[in-house]
Amino acid sequence: MKARIIVTLKSGVLDPQGKAIQGALGALGFSGVGGVRQGKVFDVDLDTEDRAAAEADLRAMCDKLLANTVIENYTVEIF
Repeated sequence: MKARIIVTLKSGVLDPQGKAIQGALGALGFSGVGGVRQGKVFDVDLDTEDRAAAEADLRAMCDKLLANTVIENYTVEIF
């Protein structure tokens, strides 16, 4: 089973890396970029066919390691 975890900063949390990317895009001639928020993507291969157990494990991975839940949100997709 394959899964994708997307971690993003919560709204209201400053994103200096996103701001730097926005500035760099402007310097490269890409006008009209109103804002950039950066995040992380994790693609995970799981050795199970139990979808419920996989989702529980993935959420536990996020809560314990992959996301700082104080300042970040995450979504889990299983496919």
